[in-house]
Amino acid sequence: MQQYFKINGGNPLTGNIEIGGAKNSVLALMIASTLTSQVVTLEDVPEIDDVNVLIDILKFLGSNTIKAKQGKRNLLTIDNDLIEYKELEIAEVSKFRASYYLMGAMITRYKKCRLLFPGGCFLGPRPIDLHLKGLRKLGCTITEIDMENGDLILDVKVEDKLRGDRIFLDFPSVGATINIMLAAVMAEGDTIIENAAKEPEIVDVATLLSNMGAKIIGAGTDELKIVGVKKLHGCFHQVLPDRIEAGTYLMIGGLLGEDLTVSNVIPEHLDALISKLQDVGVILDIKDEEITVLGREDRLKPVNVKTGVFPSFATDLQQVLVTMLTQIDGESQVVETIYPERFRNCAYLNDMGANTVVTSSVESGKVVINGKTSLTGADVMATDLRAGAALVFAGLVANGETKVHNIPHVLRGYDSIVEKLTSVGADISLVIEES
Repeated sequence: MQQYFKINGGNPLTGNIEIGGAKNSVLALMIASTLTSQVVTLEDVPEIDDVNVLIDILKFLGSNTIKAKQGKRNLLTIDNDLIEYKELEIAEVSKFRASYYLMGAMITRYKKCRLLFPGGCFLGPRPIDLHLKGLRKLGCTITEIDMENGDLILDVKVEDKLRGDRIFLDFPSVGATINIMLAAVMAEGDTIIENAAKEPEIVDVATLLSNMGAKIIGAGTDELKIVGVKKLHGCFHQVLPDRIEAGTYLMIGGLLGEDLTVSNVIPEHLDALISKLQDVGVILDIKDEEITVLGREDRLKPVNVKTGVFPSFATDLQQVLVTMLTQIDGESQVVETIYPERFRNCAYLNDMGANTVVTSSVESGKVVINGKTSLTGADVMATDLRAGAALVFAGLVANGETKVHNIPHVLRGYDSIVEKLTSVGADISLVIEES
């Protein structure tokens, strides 16, 4: 069986797209729930494949999870009363990157964790050395085991107890900041994370943990203090809106939108993108919880963009931006400082008629986009989650029919993408064929 998106481009988009809970928050929130035996209920949980895979992992550990609807809101109730320690050398762990948060949670609860090395999209080297550095500072012994079948196993143990410490991160890694938080909330004493990540998803996880009884000071700043507590309890928590999903639809609207509203957003989380859209010439109406693309100036202008940690332009949005820039007269440049190899979408854009030139080094990558070029529908491949979204965007712009293959990447991170786009006028369908 194969699945692909079939898209016929050129349709204007009008109406409302409501954004769901943040993928980059919810997986950490679900894992954080394992730190208590009481019930944690999450609201606005996106219906994405990564969530479903993590539910399978939680069930494997003994969690009782219940999905429900409250109006338009998706609820996920997680009861970890019967959870028990198991080694996580299972395939599900390798299906998404955020499974590394299980280390921080399980060593807090059980003083040990053994799991398959986390997976996810290939974006070039994505080491977790900062995670391991932080866990070691808190008292963990970590052994990396190469298995005969090629798998890498991480074996993490705490001989005595977790103890707070001062931890400096060489890079403000979101994953490492969250993992250290999960390990430190019930450690003995205080933990200080210096050069901590400041992304909204950090604040979201810290808010959940605080609602569970943790003591966390400074979330959203570059110095995070965690005061260890003895016990955490259950709570109700609304998941942060997904700024990457919102940004994706705003860029699509930037070319195709005619009174296209993206709702359930926090505009402050999208300041860098909003600034670039306005520089390009997209006309936006920005309100407290929604942004409407009213239209665009007669001549859109090229821009230069450099990705970086929050509040800079998000790496997760640059591939979609590249598609947009192919339709703007003049030369634009995008410099990628987080994942230098995150340009595999460009070859497929060129197959569709774009003119992009990629150069990369160990420290950064760059793509020069020479526009405007006419895009023609083609068979293309989603090489990672955001590359897939970029190619869906290209299909919506292109003349003729586009087929986007390898779409499990896209379904990992975009809730109801076909339904949301068709509801505002796009011609897109999910096709399932027998091999």
